[in-house]
Amino acid sequence: MSTTGRDLTRRLRLLLALGAATTFVLFLAYRGVHDDTVPLSSSSTPGILAVDTARSAMRKAHGVVGDSGPEGDKSGEFQTQISVAHQSLALAASENVTGLEGRQDLQTITGLIAVYSGWVERWGQEPDNSPLRAAYLFYAEQALGLQAGPGSDADIMSRLDALRGRQLDEAGQQAAFPWQLWLGWSTVAVLYVALCAALFETQRYLRRRFRRPVQVRLLAATVVCAVGVPLLAWVTVAAHDAMTDSVAGIRVPKDDPDDIPRVAEQVQDAMTHAGLWASLSDWVLVGGAVVMALTAWGLWPRIAEYRFRAPR
Repeated sequence: MSTTGRDLTRRLRLLLALGAATTFVLFLAYRGVHDDTVPLSSSSTPGILAVDTARSAMRKAHGVVGDSGPEGDKSGEFQTQISVAHQSLALAASENVTGLEGRQDLQTITGLIAVYSGWVERWGQEPDNSPLRAAYLFYAEQALGLQAGPGSDADIMSRLDALRGRQLDEAGQQAAFPWQLWLGWSTVAVLYVALCAALFETQRYLRRRFRRPVQVRLLAATVVCAVGVPLLAWVTVAAHDAMTDSVAGIRVPKDDPDDIPRVAEQVQDAMTHAGLWASLSDWVLVGGAVVMALTAWGLWPRIAEYRFRAPR
């Protein structure tokens, strides 16, 4: 009695099980990396650079104070830098990198900048020989963080540094490749090898059993599997490298305002294809469905021949 029908059915079930498992694990592993590519490039990095811009603007504003005070020709520059700081903090708030805690910190920092500006304004209104002039400048520098005091850990620059540190931690987590992802991609590799081996073995069985050199549909399924998984793995490696390089580029605070747009452009160039990379996760499911459909399409006609053949 022929066992061909049973052998073909067993192979079909194995291939479909391996195809479904490979597709599911690959989808999760791929999403585990690429779900963070767009947030890193479009939110975390701009948020961190916005904080750097605010830090730089506050330093430049106080540099104007140190030169001659926000009086006359210098008044416009001082107000410009304060406005830049406010706009940068508003941008950082809109990026919402660290959630509610970050927004509350930004509100506090905005209030401290108003306090700092108030002390500087009072300082500028005092005559040069006024004893209050030095006191107002001291209070302004204390609010900014240039003078130590009882609340020195709650001044503008300290809070900006702390906020930046939390933002950087979030960006680091987005660019990380933890053990869960290593496990996921290792599982993908094992399932991928098993699926390709099963497809090749089924091709050999069909060629030996039915004397046909190639089963076109199974060959198409094999090509989709053999090409698709390595391509997605290569895209993932490229994306992870770009994310790692981006975080490395923003790790050190940028005090020079000219460095900030340069770093932003470098990150943008590195993460240009972040949206495309992320969108490919949907094609993982499509590709897996295609492989399983081609496999079933290739084997089922042969199985049907034996399934419905009358016993002799």
